[in-house]
Amino acid sequence: MEELRPQRANSSPLTPLGFLERAAYAYGNCPSIVYNTTIHTWSDTHRRCLQLASALSSIGIERGHVMSVLAPNIPAMYELHFAVPMSGFILNTLNTRLDARTISILLQHSQSKLVFVDHQSTSLVLEALSLFPPNTKLPMLILIASDEDSTSTLSPPSFDFMDTYESMVEKGDPNFEWFRPESEWDPMVLNYTSGTTSSPKGVVHCHRGLYVVTLSSLIDWGIPNRPVFLWTLPMFHANGWSFTWGMAAVGGTNVCLRKIDVFTIYALIKQHAVTHMCGAPVVLNMLSNSLNSETLDKPVKILTSGSPPPAPVLLRTESLGFVVSHSYGLTEAAGFVVSCAWKPEWDMLPATERAKLKARQGVRTIGLAEIDVVDPESGVTVKRNGSSRGEIVFQGGSIMLGYLKDPVGTSKCMRENGWFYTGDIGVIHPDGYVEIKDRSKDVIISGGENVSSAEVESVLYLNTAVNEVAVVARPDKFWGETPCAFVSLKNELTQRPTEKEIIEFARARLPHYMAPKSVIFRDELPKTSTGKIQKFLLREIANAMD
Repeated sequence: MEELRPQRANSSPLTPLGFLERAAYAYGNCPSIVYNTTIHTWSDTHRRCLQLASALSSIGIERGHVMSVLAPNIPAMYELHFAVPMSGFILNTLNTRLDARTISILLQHSQSKLVFVDHQSTSLVLEALSLFPPNTKLPMLILIASDEDSTSTLSPPSFDFMDTYESMVEKGDPNFEWFRPESEWDPMVLNYTSGTTSSPKGVVHCHRGLYVVTLSSLIDWGIPNRPVFLWTLPMFHANGWSFTWGMAAVGGTNVCLRKIDVFTIYALIKQHAVTHMCGAPVVLNMLSNSLNSETLDKPVKILTSGSPPPAPVLLRTESLGFVVSHSYGLTEAAGFVVSCAWKPEWDMLPATERAKLKARQGVRTIGLAEIDVVDPESGVTVKRNGSSRGEIVFQGGSIMLGYLKDPVGTSKCMRENGWFYTGDIGVIHPDGYVEIKDRSKDVIISGGENVSSAEVESVLYLNTAVNEVAVVARPDKFWGETPCAFVSLKNELTQRPTEKEIIEFARARLPHYMAPKSVIFRDELPKTSTGKIQKFLLREIANAMD
């Protein structure tokens, strides 16, 4: 068989962009995007993306450069996930909650040539550009006009923008031959990490990796054809965990949502018969812990990832009729690559036990070749006893190409032994399921004992007065470090617990060395746009305390 080699007929570059063309044929008259009064079909979306790709390819920017977008979950944001790479450019989605200084840094680092800007973020972007060094060529700007007037033409103070989004769409050719990648290893997206533990890094993914993670995610979650997907997960976060392209693969309806609001979410679930949605644990907490929370008429599947979800939050969410699936991934893995695959025998367990099992990260998805938990120094696999800790490592097709302009950072996590080191500390249970115990930077070492902040947080969430909690290390002259809990309480409380009561609550349920030695109350904890609590900011506060 040695003469049988790859040929053009059997080695077409893999890319998720082709899902859109198929959707136009297979689901042409089915709704693709729903937003306020706007309804597009898959034929509409395919045509609009081709027109926009055509317009972008003719504005004088060389293929292979970066184009950025700063927008919430609106139709334009969805379309740009196809149109930008279809025109031969690399898509960079920016976090809408970043400040002007950070956006300026990212635009300069990526050397972005064009930025699509939502009308609510125009002043932010203009301020970011004003921070560029003198005599620096600025990126072109395209205005995504207001929802109420998407066909508006440019007028002061919009003179900084070369055109509007809808005008660009109208100018394009609906029969445009989009640029297919020459190699499936060609870069397709540039995503910056959310910066929960350090400064953002530019993660570059190729067409092949995004194709792999998209199909893997659809299969692992068991998504059928024509689901109704509510966009409670920001599309700028790892490209919506690949479900931007995934919805095209299965002909789903994308229900867009500009802003996370519990009342609106429940209303849209009813109005559009939503079947699937995603969100960080903070979204689950909002849905289950609000005055607007309500029991669902029909079950809605919700996939959560990000920080480990506390078992009490999972329990409350499922009691409302949500069917929660738990996954684990990173920006560097292009989405989720580990999931808590559910076993039928677990259905017979008490609700509290089911919630604890579901809080584990689980086993690898089919898109990941291998997962392990190893000693970070020796590389030896830890014991499968649920208590021996090590660093979680991956091998698989959706792992990033590397960090943009950062070979040192790339080599630190993508090592010569063939493994990608996540920086997450975990254990392997006897059944082979992996569970995160902490970020490596979040482990608290108190008197020589390792304290998992996630374990302490999970206990504090059992307190019915607690809305949100984050535990970080606070310097201590005697112990080295001690746990410090930042707590936000529920608004409807008539009697607020004291610091002493919170500490005693934890001491009654944990070894005393793990219980917080100090509690700081805050109305709200600082978060990234994806809902992950920014512990590095809390550590700074704790470090500054006496």
